[in-house]
Amino acid sequence: MSGLDALVGQREILSPGDMEALGEQIGRMLRPGDLVVLTGPLGAGKTTLTRGIGQGLGVRGPIQSPTFVLARTHPSLVGGAPLVHVDAYRLGSPAELDDLDIDFDGSVVIVEWGRGMVDGVRDTWWELEIEREWHGHGQDDACSGVAHEAELDAAAPRLVTISRHP
Repeated sequence: MSGLDALVGQREILSPGDMEALGEQIGRMLRPGDLVVLTGPLGAGKTTLTRGIGQGLGVRGPIQSPTFVLARTHPSLVGGAPLVHVDAYRLGSPAELDDLDIDFDGSVVIVEWGRGMVDGVRDTWWELEIEREWHGHGQDDACSGVAHEAELDAAAPRLVTISRHP
């Protein structure tokens, strides 16, 4: 087993603190060359999870969403791999991700909104899909996937599915 293989599967996360704790556990397991894709709607907890990953890796913070800079590199404070945190939301193609000139071999790379953007970058990567849960039942189909404002609370439960690709 390597990387996040031991964590493959689903888990319910009950709070932002739990999301950060999961991230810290994940960060302690990642090594240079590891690639993690985070998928989920706005406000799902992708950056909170990445903040925990940064803690587990022992990198310099603060970990914030890289939406407007596309990628941030956080150097290690403990002699380990740096964390490269990418927001691929505004990228139009995998070629644009390649244009960022990221050191995929020497870094741990987290790509928010990276589904469909990392094929071919690594032979293996992990995807963490974060779904909001409303009252423990997952996405609110009665509202066509749009929750009521009160239900988009950051403290609402999340369902995290960790899978390995390919």
